[in-house]
Amino acid sequence: MAEIKDPENTIIMTLKDGDVVIELLSEVAPKHAARMKELARAGAYDNVCFHRVIDGFMAQTGDVENGNMEKGFNLRRAGTGGSDLPDLPAEFSKLPHDRGTLGAARSQNPNSANSQFFINFKDNHFLNGQYTVYGRVIAGMEFVDKILRGEPPANPDRMIKVVVAADVA
Repeated sequence: MAEIKDPENTIIMTLKDGDVVIELLSEVAPKHAARMKELARAGAYDNVCFHRVIDGFMAQTGDVENGNMEKGFNLRRAGTGGSDLPDLPAEFSKLPHDRGTLGAARSQNPNSANSQFFINFKDNHFLNGQYTVYGRVIAGMEFVDKILRGEPPANPDRMIKVVVAADVA
């Protein structure tokens, strides 16, 4: 496991193959980082599927409305919802969409990000300046690489548990 420098701004995401440690970039995208912590602390990300996983591109998840595989799961609708919280304004920065960075998923409206996010499998610099970067994987990227591909995958992988590191005893 990676050395966690700031537990309040670190997410631990448990996948089927192991834990992924994500450093939130709260100084760059404070609203997005705060939203991820709020949803993690509410348990909203637990059991939510990866509904759009494109080989050589990214893995998308976080549809807490339609993507929970234990309650209210709808594979055909997964990816169309968010949370019951208001959408977030874009927090674009000069940070590139490098391998392992988290980007805020959104509709055509730049200010429509809510709960969904994606993890880049590789450098995707064509996304720079168009999607908010608000975190980076600091350990466990090998587990992200094992997420089942598909749009949507026939039997999608899921985030088993998502917690803020400061909350883990």
